[in-house]
Amino acid sequence: MRAPVPRLGEPPDSPFPDPSANPREDGLLAWGGDLHPARLLNAYAQGIFPWYEAPGPILWWSPEPRAVMLPDAMHLSRRLKRTLRQGRFGLSADRHFDEVVAACAAPRHDQDGTWITPEMARAYVRLHALGHAHSIEIHGGNGELVGGLYGVAIGRIFFAESKFHRQRDASKIALAVLMRALTQWGFLLCDCQLWNPHLERLGVRMLSGELFRAALARGVAESAGVADWKTAIERVDFSRW
Repeated sequence: MRAPVPRLGEPPDSPFPDPSANPREDGLLAWGGDLHPARLLNAYAQGIFPWYEAPGPILWWSPEPRAVMLPDAMHLSRRLKRTLRQGRFGLSADRHFDEVVAACAAPRHDQDGTWITPEMARAYVRLHALGHAHSIEIHGGNGELVGGLYGVAIGRIFFAESKFHRQRDASKIALAVLMRALTQWGFLLCDCQLWNPHLERLGVRMLSGELFRAALARGVAESAGVADWKTAIERVDFSRW
């Protein structure tokens, strides 16, 4: 069955197909449209995200079951806990968003390209400017950016998009920082979208589509009460790992 096509020129808040009625096992729900902020927020609020490669059309996905992480359930290895306790890294939030996205978009040593196209990067930078997309940034001893992640927050749900590292464990540290912050801010879950063995080792679990949508409906309708990630991250208690 062909997926519906959100057409260019349609209002950005026009409805997507119902993910619960998606007949495709791979989770592809629709294609086409654009990355207008209202369309992106409308998609995320329903558990739908864009993932495609240029020059093809924008593809919209809602896979089931869904890979999620509960904020207080991340698995930290003894080595990673030791690294966190040593405090060798600095951290910040929302101060280098553009740089984090650019680093995530850079080709990896084991990849020929990236799914974060220039169009995608611009879309999330715009969401960040509007206060909906956020980054966690990890800094080395000289203050240089060595790792981080970014994603979208709606209500009490965080939708993780991508992470990167330039030093060992830096992306894991960014994820640990995010999970600690989300726990103290009262977030319900972090949507990790797709399963992989690495995420499973960190504590990602799979939720059925029904359970994921129930958590989503509750979480996006509630306020997390975090107005400014830049300063809020400084009030998170990282004294114990």
